[in-house]
Amino acid sequence: MSNLSNTNRPLLLAILAAIGASACCIGPLLLLTLGISGAWIGNLTAMQPYSPYFTAATVIALFMVFRTLYLVPQSCDEGALCVNPNVLKNQRIIFWVVAIVLIAMVTFPYYAQYLID
Repeated sequence: MSNLSNTNRPLLLAILAAIGASACCIGPLLLLTLGISGAWIGNLTAMQPYSPYFTAATVIALFMVFRTLYLVPQSCDEGALCVNPNVLKNQRIIFWVVAIVLIAMVTFPYYAQYLID
């Protein structure tokens, strides 16, 4: 089995961790953008104390995927999907697109004040 097939699990973990890290800020803003409001939206900031843990999990998961795609030599069996160089190229493109979105989500609390003002 190829190492490339194991890149999906850490990437999904990174996505979930980034959502958790930014849930306190992006969640209320998204609800307000959709026209949903109320005093209960203030309760969505309860995840704020856990944000550093989710951020660390995001960074670790992204590093694991980066390591698998770039640093670890690829070993493929004959006839495996990873023998095709386009598969690795596509996985790297998807990784960078997802990484940029995740970095934007994790850093959202730092630049959100400039978007709202």
